[in-house]
Amino acid sequence: MLHTSVPGVFNTTLDDLGPNTMAWNLAMRSHVDEGLFHSAFSLYKNMRKMGVPHDTFTLPILNRALSSMRIDASLGKMVHCVAIQVGLDLDLYFCNTMIEVYMKCECLGYACNLFDEMLQRDVVSWTSMIAGYISGGHVSVAFDLFNKMRIELEPNSVTLVVMLQACCASETLKEGVQVHGFALKSGLLMDWSVKNSVLRMYASKVSTEEVELLFSEIDRTDVASWNVLISFFTLQRDVIRVLRLFNEMHNFEARTWNIETLTVVISALAKSASLSNGEGMHCLIVKTGFCDDILLTSLLDFYAKCGRLETSVQLFREIRCKSNITWGAMMLAFIQNGSSLDAISLFRQMQAKDHDIAPEIWRNLIDAYANLGALKSGKVVHGYLIKDLLNGPVKDNVHLETSILNMYLRCGYMSSAKACFDGMPIKDVVAWTTMIEGLGSHGFGFEALSHSGLVTEGCNIYYSMKWGFRIEPSLDHHTCIVDLLGRRGMLNEALAIILKMIVLPDSRIWGALLSASRVYRNRRFGEYAAERLMELEPHNAGYYTLLSNIKASVGRWNEVEELRRVMNEMDLKKKPGWSCIEIKGVIHGFFSGDISRTDSEQVYEALGRLSRAIQEFGC
Repeated sequence: MLHTSVPGVFNTTLDDLGPNTMAWNLAMRSHVDEGLFHSAFSLYKNMRKMGVPHDTFTLPILNRALSSMRIDASLGKMVHCVAIQVGLDLDLYFCNTMIEVYMKCECLGYACNLFDEMLQRDVVSWTSMIAGYISGGHVSVAFDLFNKMRIELEPNSVTLVVMLQACCASETLKEGVQVHGFALKSGLLMDWSVKNSVLRMYASKVSTEEVELLFSEIDRTDVASWNVLISFFTLQRDVIRVLRLFNEMHNFEARTWNIETLTVVISALAKSASLSNGEGMHCLIVKTGFCDDILLTSLLDFYAKCGRLETSVQLFREIRCKSNITWGAMMLAFIQNGSSLDAISLFRQMQAKDHDIAPEIWRNLIDAYANLGALKSGKVVHGYLIKDLLNGPVKDNVHLETSILNMYLRCGYMSSAKACFDGMPIKDVVAWTTMIEGLGSHGFGFEALSHSGLVTEGCNIYYSMKWGFRIEPSLDHHTCIVDLLGRRGMLNEALAIILKMIVLPDSRIWGALLSASRVYRNRRFGEYAAERLMELEPHNAGYYTLLSNIKASVGRWNEVEELRRVMNEMDLKKKPGWSCIEIKGVIHGFFSGDISRTDSEQVYEALGRLSRAIQEFGC
């Protein structure tokens, strides 16, 4: 006898359910609530076999399951056919759930036909259609439908929240202002979800004045509003403002914040690599007990960006339910800290556990191969993605395709890089920038307008962003122009760019200035840049070594000795230089002074022969 067993709900046989439709519905709904979607359909099949009649709730329960499953449209169409057979196809509740199923399956035509045939339509019907068009990227159609809806009946707060999500995806602020005006006029702006959605919409448009004005009019006890504002300044990389808001929020009412607040603040601190502030937040998290796997993953990422890889590894071990985001964050942590081999090893562990590998994981793997110059392994992964996952993560995934492009560029495989770039159906600013930098670094200066001393052209592009196209340059743009000026030896101009920036400079931009200072032997600029780097990442031994070398080059030995003493007290050790070579698909890593390999004697013997040969040729 078949049993249905849902923890805490059912432990009974099918015969116990009998011909009672309500009992069958309750059993199926319990399975759906527990995420046992296939079991719910098995129950339904047995219900049909036993001749139990449907009611208006039976098929909507199945549609709930379908909306949560990754399926094609065929199963949804079968449910729709059954509804027609039993005469429930025009029931309002069923039709609304059927529209949601079709929209989730991206069958817009079927959803539209059903919507048009409905004898009665309510707010849920209209909102489901609008939400479906928005999730499918048809924002203009969603706005047209919203205007038609207003003729037939008044939208509710859920409809406006959906519309405001569409406004976030819109290229201009115009539509968002109109929806905001409608919310104000209709009185729906009094609803918390609508008010926070309006705030989120202005934040997505980098509209600082509107965001701050609207926030000032909101009741400060709503944690969601605070989180939107903190997220806004996190995207602006304004860590000082983020911390000020968090302290203000904390002082306004103790423990007003939640786990999402802590996660956003940690994310902001990670972007600025502010170790001391981050450690303080970590202590607060431990003290309050406010923590989950997502917050732990954010802390993992934070410590990795601060160069504390050991702490990241420890946090990774503590996370019980490791999602794709967690695995990806740990892989990225290894890559950012120069441990690409460990990132590849982690990927293999993930494969061994039969995890569903997300596009971001593939992207990290390709980045690891790019860092190692492992062209053959990178090509194998690219081939696999094209062959076996043609309709999966590689299709129209601009971020993954950009990583593949970067891998070919880093390995000097220009023909494949150009073919990859030309074949990308969608090219965002990162893809263009990657191709431009790749061309420039390989000597194609006029194709790239970058890294070739074309300072005038680069500066013209930089200044035209703000004054010609009214686009505020991001930190990446500032870093590019500092690097461009630095390569030409224009150190004063490069420093002026940094000091005039609205956003806070990070380690990359100071690193660009430091590199230029070393090339042009400018001790004053080099010391200044190195000191700023040490303030940002005080536990990075490499920066202490760089500053020590700069001071040693001019004979300031007392200061060199002091830096070495500080490094010893903080137990800072610079990672040894390393290189790698790929032989028959296997990556072999070599560290400076490393004798741990079993073939070390042969390696050093070969190096000796090469060194003698170089000397014989007079090089």
